[in-house]
Amino acid sequence: MLRLTDIKLPLDHPEEALAAAIRAKLHVGASAVRGYSVFRRGYDARKRGAIQLIYTLDVDVADEAKVLARFADDPHVRPTPDTEYRFVAKASARLEHRPVVIGMGPCGLFAGLLLAQMGFRPIILERGKAVRERTKDTWDLWRKRNLHPESNVQFGEGGAGTFSDGKLYSQISDPKHYGRKVLTEFVKAGAPEEIIYVSKPHIGTFRLVTMVENMRNTIEALGGEIRFQQRVDDLLVDTDAEGARHVRGVTLANGEQIRTDHVVLALGHSARDSVEMLHKRGVYLEAKPFSIGFRVEHPQSIIDRARFGPQAGHPLLGAADYKLVHHCRNGRSVYSFCMCPGGTVVAATSEPGRVVTNGMSQYSRNERNANAAIVVGIEPGDFTPYDDSGSPLAGIALQRHLESRAFELGGGTYDAPGQLVGDFLAGRPSTAFGEVQPSYKPGVHLTDLAPALPDYAIEAIREAMPAFDRKIKGFARPDALFTGVETRTSSPVRIRRNDDDLQSLNTRGLFPAGEGAGYAGGILSAGVDGIRVAEAVALSITHQEIHAY
Repeated sequence: MLRLTDIKLPLDHPEEALAAAIRAKLHVGASAVRGYSVFRRGYDARKRGAIQLIYTLDVDVADEAKVLARFADDPHVRPTPDTEYRFVAKASARLEHRPVVIGMGPCGLFAGLLLAQMGFRPIILERGKAVRERTKDTWDLWRKRNLHPESNVQFGEGGAGTFSDGKLYSQISDPKHYGRKVLTEFVKAGAPEEIIYVSKPHIGTFRLVTMVENMRNTIEALGGEIRFQQRVDDLLVDTDAEGARHVRGVTLANGEQIRTDHVVLALGHSARDSVEMLHKRGVYLEAKPFSIGFRVEHPQSIIDRARFGPQAGHPLLGAADYKLVHHCRNGRSVYSFCMCPGGTVVAATSEPGRVVTNGMSQYSRNERNANAAIVVGIEPGDFTPYDDSGSPLAGIALQRHLESRAFELGGGTYDAPGQLVGDFLAGRPSTAFGEVQPSYKPGVHLTDLAPALPDYAIEAIREAMPAFDRKIKGFARPDALFTGVETRTSSPVRIRRNDDDLQSLNTRGLFPAGEGAGYAGGILSAGVDGIRVAEAVALSITHQEIHAY
């Protein structure tokens, strides 16, 4: 097969135009093209009046070697790479101590799935509930202001990604095509097949619920064991004669101990108590940068017109997204994050007396508003005012401070503090909503958001919004709405691991993974990291050298 890239066609091209474009590109007749499939379909919307679809195609041609020779200098005609996934190991016998996976977000889910597919019968421990029970608890906060600290947007089967836009694309380097394995398994679990080939695939919350359940069933059918409402409260570690530390098991909140020599830490970015436990146990951690800010909402129609012009509303384009960045005079960078077309702003706290926002969309992306986080990058040096002890956990102290402040500004009822963009830029409190009605539940309390973030962050966002308005007309419209606060963009700590065997720097048998360990940012990259870590665990169990994978 040949892979043809950068094949451009009009938005409303007839189906036969693809075959014609292949023949024109390769300078061959119809009989030379035996078949083709679409590997990727994206679009170029830079010229709003003439949006083009851009295809990557896998083509079966006669005399492939001759065609490749003719196009030896053309980077857009190459052999199709082999993207088939191959397991690195197989369990040869029933293990005395099964591997344990902590957390069942995208990373833990794929680590558990791969270990089960390789025959290692993992035990997966999830502190929250199964996904449907968890969904009821999450709605209990949104509808009735009842927070369930162990079952919410952050904790439970499927992880934080279950209540999101379900984006399945990433900018990570993926030379071994693990992302393809992630998408393929999602399709097997019930995702629409289009996620395999569209350039920015997404699923949405409702579809993710069913998919997660189907993947759970697969793991269990392969001999894996999944335990819900099983929080890990301690790590069992011993030290050998040479002074090396080794994992020997975990202790659950109910006092039960599980013996194991291989633990995958797929905690997610909000398991603060677990990170504190790891720090007490001497596992190597370090503070890392993350970002803080607000959610902003606009009418989706404004974003569609700004991005697609007269083609807004075309079914192949769907609801428009955006990606913005501005470098400020004070040295900060402000950027859009986790943009949710046609979605809602959601309550995402996991701790009492705190308010956190996040964004969510369904597969249809047909809600009235677009929303995104507008966030400011911060560094470990910014954490000192909130914890000057030098602890790697200082970023958590900053998060908790801002989230508690947001709870107070929102009225102390889990309503979120909000402010119209025009009032925010003018430095005055808001008293009434405009055309943009808030989607956040249980509710938004209008106020002045300036006290919600450090002064440098407020200054940076005030500078960035007019700059963003020059890129998307109407972005700084006076009645666009800010809702605070967005503090869980990524983990504030990194649980460091070796580059070769993916084990903790100072604790053998411990495999930090995913967003909570600082090695992923989103569903796809977390799933990919889960696959990588599962492979490393399998190779460690079977005593194979790491170069085998």
